[in-house]
Amino acid sequence: MDFGLVLQTDPPGSAVVELMRRAEHNGFRYGWTFDSTVLWQEPYVIHSRVLEHTERLIVGPMVTNPATRAWEVSAATFATLNEMYGNRTVCGIGRGDSAMRVTGRKPNTLATLSEAMHVIRELAEGREVSVDGTSLRLPWVKDGRLPVWMAAYGPKALALAGREADGFILQLADPFLTEWMVKAVRTAAVDAGRDPGDVTICVAAPAYVTDGTEAGLAHAREQSRWFGGMVGNHVADLVARYGEHSAVVPEELTAYIEQRQGYDYSHHGRVGNPDTAFVPDAVVDRFCVLGPPDAHIEKLERLRELGVDQFALYAMHDAREAVIDAYGNHVIPALG
Repeated sequence: MDFGLVLQTDPPGSAVVELMRRAEHNGFRYGWTFDSTVLWQEPYVIHSRVLEHTERLIVGPMVTNPATRAWEVSAATFATLNEMYGNRTVCGIGRGDSAMRVTGRKPNTLATLSEAMHVIRELAEGREVSVDGTSLRLPWVKDGRLPVWMAAYGPKALALAGREADGFILQLADPFLTEWMVKAVRTAAVDAGRDPGDVTICVAAPAYVTDGTEAGLAHAREQSRWFGGMVGNHVADLVARYGEHSAVVPEELTAYIEQRQGYDYSHHGRVGNPDTAFVPDAVVDRFCVLGPPDAHIEKLERLRELGVDQFALYAMHDAREAVIDAYGNHVIPALG
């Protein structure tokens, strides 16, 4: 199993670089950042510094979207970083939540996302592609490679990921839901004539290492409760589309947002987010990876058995260095 570190690009940007260096030293292979330009600093500037100050780390957004950047600009950005640092980028992409909604816009359609994934990959790898009826190619790209990994939750999005993406990003670490969604992605891949093993499976969720006490677990839950609210934004979209008791979306995913009242993106992804009080402890425990190192190893072993290739841990809490070191000392040696 590979491991990734996910960070927000809060200032100072140099702190993100140092945490990514620490992660690589501890055996992490991927470094991810949010991509919501209004809320955080520009990630690709920081990615360049991360690549410069690491040797093997692969970096990318978790996740970008097809609307806040022109597709050819995204492709050129990845291709430039790859030319400078040796094909060490990955494009995580989705319909767009915080990046779109904080500016008053709706997430993109799946049709737009499908087209964008194709265009960005083709251009970044040096091939010609049609954009709005015009044939484009980046003539300076030589031997470029850009895996495109798609974030998804709902049935139609999962099917698109299986048909077209190089990887699938699932932003929660619940084994039951992971099994259901991985199966949906792999079934779509097979139906499209693909080898389902060619779709990399990445689970991303907060991880907090505790001392094994009830007080430590309670603190970890409060440091991670924001995540249930973030996932709840996507779940609310699914409920709006498919209904509260849909046959195609498990209630294990949808039931917990019944008390959700709304969401202020100025607190997005932040500890203490007041819009996440509706998230119960049971959901925090299901969606996140909390407890002493042995508990992390046990849950991640179960996810690996379900086909997960990478666990990318969100470190938006008060123990970022400690969790990176704990994974390096205990978890990665057991599972890497």
